[in-house]
Amino acid sequence: MFYAIDILGTIAFAISGVLVALSKRMDVFGILIIATVTAVGGGTLRDVLIGETPVSWMLNLNYIYVILASTVLTIIFKNKIDYLRKSLFLFDTIGIGLYTVVGVEKGISAGLDPIICIALGTMSACFGGVIRDILCNEIPVIFRKEIYATACILGGLTYFLVRKLPIDNNVVFIIAGLVVIIIRLLAVRFKVSLPTLYK
Repeated sequence: MFYAIDILGTIAFAISGVLVALSKRMDVFGILIIATVTAVGGGTLRDVLIGETPVSWMLNLNYIYVILASTVLTIIFKNKIDYLRKSLFLFDTIGIGLYTVVGVEKGISAGLDPIICIALGTMSACFGGVIRDILCNEIPVIFRKEIYATACILGGLTYFLVRKLPIDNNVVFIIAGLVVIIIRLLAVRFKVSLPTLYK
């Protein structure tokens, strides 16, 4: 289940990277680079921080194959994807939900404190998108007033709370990931945002 979630998160983030690159009218090489850094950027930072090197995508070429396949299929079917912005939002949201769980679990495996595990999950989920947005000359979503990193933090807290219940670990993964996704969707749907210092 853990590996499946990691692969699904990679697919979701790769697609979101392709969609941003397409909106910026990049060439094929640019699209592939943006898809790759979006998909593995957060996970790379996570692995380096916990001393797990070489990082996961260097040891397992399935991640590279998944990114390549996701990139090619998204380019081929780009005309079938209506409402580019909505598609980007959806895949980005799915990606942060899945990667939050992966990051938290990696922290637990490394024997880290729950607070650090949640921070690690949040970084895993958010920093691929940060790199993507910076390369595409956008202000990263995490630095705006939108509920983004907050959803990841709440998902991480949910993970540790639900983990205390007598239920299967796979169910814990799913519940925590869904909490992130649902919070993000509801926040955007009902225009809930963090307080801002600016008028």
